[in-house]
Amino acid sequence: MSGLNVSLGYLLAVMGLGLGVGLPLRFRPLWWFTAELPASFVLVACWMEVQTLVEVGQWAGGFGPDVAVTILFLILVVHGVTSQGSTGNPTVSLMSFLARESTAVTAVFGIAAQFLGAFFAHLLTTFYWSLELTDMHMIKNLMSRECSPALRVSVLQGVFTEAVCALTFHLLYMNVRHRSALFRIPLTALMLAFLSYAASGYTSGFLNPSLAYALTFHCPGFTQLQYMTVYWFGPIAGMTLALFLYLGHIPRIFTRNLLYSQKSRFRVPKAKGSVDQAERTERGQGDKKGD
Repeated sequence: MSGLNVSLGYLLAVMGLGLGVGLPLRFRPLWWFTAELPASFVLVACWMEVQTLVEVGQWAGGFGPDVAVTILFLILVVHGVTSQGSTGNPTVSLMSFLARESTAVTAVFGIAAQFLGAFFAHLLTTFYWSLELTDMHMIKNLMSRECSPALRVSVLQGVFTEAVCALTFHLLYMNVRHRSALFRIPLTALMLAFLSYAASGYTSGFLNPSLAYALTFHCPGFTQLQYMTVYWFGPIAGMTLALFLYLGHIPRIFTRNLLYSQKSRFRVPKAKGSVDQAERTERGQGDKKGD
């Protein structure tokens, strides 16, 4: 359990660092940049340690994947509470732009901050692994030099997996994002943890281009173009389809609703005076015909 305790201590330290740095930065200009950077940093740094528990913990630490999934769920809940207003996910920032909820400048700065935060998180976590505080981290440090890619299927299957996972997540996200945080945050965290577990044998279900960039782009086995196709194009395609299904159109591209009618399905009742006037008119017309 010493390896698990060290990992939990690292996760708490990262969250504390992200919270301590993130709160003051929220009051700076370009808050969409300064808010997304620590959010992405915390998410990627914690997810990389959870990935260690998944890959090494089962035979070096003596605990199964259920522990890693539970820790991931708790991390996502805490991340959602401490990073409200920022997601650390480029596809969510792009979705806000396509839905006309943010400007191009906001989206570009937010996505840049997310990738920069992922880069800093990768530097910190690899340094932490190099300290080799436990046997688990010593093995992970050796593995990181020739790591195994998270993509365990063909590129086409990987794109399909990431797109389906992104479609599922963004449909849920758009349906609950205006609900109470007490309901929204645990449900979103549960969905992300479930998708990550369900897709663990395929692509690991990152659904996040900056997260995938930090976790698997440096691993041999696939080219950078293949990684970008799976982990960037797949989630973006799934997000775009989810937005189209939810709204019936892509507001940034065209305004006409292609799926849902804008007409009201309910008849508006006429005012009482209008009804009485119509009845009198009909009776008058009937009397004239009788004459």
